[in-house]
Amino acid sequence: MDIRIQAVNFNAEDDLIQFVTKKMEKLPHFYERIVSADVFLHVENTADDANKHAEVKLAVPGPDIIVKKAGSSFESAVDIALDVLVRQLKKHKEKERNM
Repeated sequence: MDIRIQAVNFNAEDDLIQFVTKKMEKLPHFYERIVSADVFLHVENTADDANKHAEVKLAVPGPDIIVKKAGSSFESAVDIALDVLVRQLKKHKEKERNM
C-alpha cells in the first residue's frame, strides 16, 4: 500500500508523520486490497478546540473511501478517522464477499 501524507499550510514534524504512517500500515489487516492512502492534515482558524483536521482517502477496488474528521490534535483526528475507516473497510469487504 502506498501512503502519501500532505500537511497543508504547515510543516509536519517527523514524529507526526511516523505516527500517521504507523497507524495507516494497520489497515491492510482489515482489507488487503487497498491500493493507496492519501492523508491530508490541515488546521482551521477557528476558536473551537477541534480545529485540527485529518482527511483520509483510500483507493480500493470500486468507489474510493473518504473520511474527514476533526480533533484537538492531529493524533486524535487520525485515530477517530481510522476507527471509521476500519468499520467502512469491514463493510466493504463483506459486500464484496456477498457478491
